[in-house]
Amino acid sequence: MKELTKAEEEIMQYLWEMEQVFVKDIIARMPSPKPAYTTVSTIIRILEKKGFVGHKAYGKTHEYYPLISKKEYTRNFMKRFMNNYFSNSFKEMVSFFAKEDKLSVSDLDELMKEVRKEIEEGSHDG
Repeated sequence: MKELTKAEEEIMQYLWEMEQVFVKDIIARMPSPKPAYTTVSTIIRILEKKGFVGHKAYGKTHEYYPLISKKEYTRNFMKRFMNNYFSNSFKEMVSFFAKEDKLSVSDLDELMKEVRKEIEEGSHDG
């Protein structure tokens, strides 16, 4: 899966939130100063070429929808992030953020509870 640019990711956030949308709907939700219609339209077409977005045509108008879920993209992004910066080690990543963000013992304990829960739920899926 390809990585998104900052602009592409911003547009994908709107698509994930709204699920099915026209370009004008995305622009309406964006903060001022709003980008040009052609700018947003171009980014969506790039996302479509990358395989992130599909569309339904209504004459010359297109309604766009995400082909990749936010969860799926996040999972792939985090795998690349862990591999590129933490030698693919979850332990190294957590240790880094614990030191940098000065997480408390209760924060780390809460994180471990969530990880254990995810692992347990994941083992029942197979």
